[in-house]
Amino acid sequence: MGLAARAIARRGAWGALASIVLGAGAARAEQAYDWQLGFQPSASVVRDHIDFLHDDILLPIITVISLFVLGLLLWVMIRFNAKRNPVPSKISHNTTLEILWTLVPILILVGIAIPSFKLLYFEDKAEHADMTLKVTGHQWYWSYEYPDQNGVAFDSRIVTDNNGEPGGNPRLLQVDFPVVLPVNTTTRILVAGTDVIHSWFVPSFGVQEYAVVGRTNESWVKIDREGTFYGQCNQICGVNHPFMPIEVKAVSADKFKTWSACAKAAADDDKKRAACYGPIEAAETDGTDKDAARVAANAASTDVVK
Repeated sequence: MGLAARAIARRGAWGALASIVLGAGAARAEQAYDWQLGFQPSASVVRDHIDFLHDDILLPIITVISLFVLGLLLWVMIRFNAKRNPVPSKISHNTTLEILWTLVPILILVGIAIPSFKLLYFEDKAEHADMTLKVTGHQWYWSYEYPDQNGVAFDSRIVTDNNGEPGGNPRLLQVDFPVVLPVNTTTRILVAGTDVIHSWFVPSFGVQEYAVVGRTNESWVKIDREGTFYGQCNQICGVNHPFMPIEVKAVSADKFKTWSACAKAAADDDKKRAACYGPIEAAETDGTDKDAARVAANAASTDVVK
């Protein structure tokens, strides 16, 4: 078993333990929850590599350095306090020690830099993508296009309550029209903006890409399991910055084909597009009728949170 595989297995064990101790059920697994320890569970190969760098390389180094410094502080306080050393030493230089405290940090940084650069290049772009998702950030909603699906495109806004205030279930995370992506498929993600800088960020995917006016940035994701995943714009973009959630539904290839055909046929009809999510959400186990909520929300208004 390789290093990355061991890291994934260990993270899964810790995740299961945390779910038992904290009562985190499957419905909360893809989002942050109270008293959460560590990162959200990984759902992509990129996040697996990020977790490996953090858990297996950075954390041990940080722990060793912290314990070493703590030990030095305790040793100095006990061994060289004023009572035990009324006449302090006048030594001002130690060539060997000065070389060591210069060389060792350099070696540590080099040891961190090598896997860090490898990870940066790995997550930069997909060499052979199976499909493309175009993401455009606006104040304060997202637009999505599927160039490979012959014209499937829609806006995605936060779900509001009866008073027009941001709501949803989970609150401030649910949107009217989520992104739908197939699992085990390499998806190229192109991110652009139309006004100010936004940031498309989904923690479970390990994807954070800035939406900049006049520039198209690229990232990629290969989701390894089905589920609903949440993210948010994490670049302050104006007064309604907190109300730009991201909801992604990862489904099987067959369900994605069914959804994309339905979304294409729906064109600009919001009610028909909302109904396309019915077969996907019927398979979820949270017991809520989100499809009906989407239909009602879009029947009331398609112009929310401005």
